[in-house]
Amino acid sequence: MKREHLPPSDMQKSRAYSPAVITQGGRTVWLAGQTALLDAEGRDLSGNFDAQADRIFDLLDATLKRVGGSLADMVTMTVFINDPRNGDRFVALRARRFPDGRFPASALITVSNFARPGMLIEIQGVAVVAE
Repeated sequence: MKREHLPPSDMQKSRAYSPAVITQGGRTVWLAGQTALLDAEGRDLSGNFDAQADRIFDLLDATLKRVGGSLADMVTMTVFINDPRNGDRFVALRARRFPDGRFPASALITVSNFARPGMLIEIQGVAVVAE
């Protein structure tokens, strides 16, 4: 499988996303929107933005591992947050998850509500995993 990340501008680097990711070959994995109100031990994460984002990244990675991939295989993500003040925080959290700078293409959208009280973020995406 071939994957090319178009070089990001300085602004795109600072926001931890790529302007485009081009793939050839591999299997496309469409990831459902993921939320997290509980951590791995079942503790409540309601109202804790950082903990919810970190847990969602862990869950996405676990889903991708089930099909032979990992979070690094994500080529695009759509991120929904309910408070635009969390946008910069999310960028910092995402940058930690892609330390090589090979970020997925991305959209960050502010919404008014989620399906359940306490949810602050939801992420869906597409990955391309080597065959």
